[in-house]
Amino acid sequence: MELMKSSSHKALLDPRTKLLLLTFVSVFVLGNAGGDAAAEFRVALNYLPLFLLLTCGRWKAFLFAIIFYTLSYVLAVFVMPHCTGFLNFIILAMTGIVLRFMPGIFTGMFLVSTTTVSEFIAAMEKMHITQKITIPLAVMFRFFPTVVEEAGSINKAMSMRDIKFGGTKALQMIEYRVIPLMTCSVKIGQELSAASLTRGLGGPDKLTNICKIGFGWCDALVFLALGGGLTYVILRACGVL
Repeated sequence: MELMKSSSHKALLDPRTKLLLLTFVSVFVLGNAGGDAAAEFRVALNYLPLFLLLTCGRWKAFLFAIIFYTLSYVLAVFVMPHCTGFLNFIILAMTGIVLRFMPGIFTGMFLVSTTTVSEFIAAMEKMHITQKITIPLAVMFRFFPTVVEEAGSINKAMSMRDIKFGGTKALQMIEYRVIPLMTCSVKIGQELSAASLTRGLGGPDKLTNICKIGFGWCDALVFLALGGGLTYVILRACGVL
């Protein structure tokens, strides 16, 4: 539950760079854009967000993902070609989930945990994004960490009542954990929406923002890596490489 809490570390990357990285991961990893021509670039995109998580002290997420990614690649490359039938399907499904969905999850985790709402709004304003998009996304930035925190509190409360896996009331676990979480999620969404409107988001006047954002050398490295990878994919797709 600690993986998505707000980080106290100063983010090395501009929010716009993080959004670009999330876009690349979504398009090339989850969307499988480029096909076989983007195979190597796809592997790099899998691991890049993990090292970014490492820079902000997310050791647990880093180690968890490294182990799962490595095992998935080993299964996909060395084990799956020698399996047939149902076993082949199971390995394909497991590795597909890990290698397609988890990179986007960890990239989103890095974006949410290292970007404050003020930084995000400042970045969206610099990109001239309408408030119809900015406001829901700004609410989302506080929604998920708050829900994760509430889920942790519910888990602790239910564990004290022995409602857990292996406990004497394991069958009541779903009812006593999921329903309170759903109720809290609805309430949290309403409160965050009201708080955003109270602070002036959605008003007709242009808002001021004291949060300073800008590109640095770390952003330049990420742009260079993504641009180089995209060029490599295009050249391979065209048969130049």
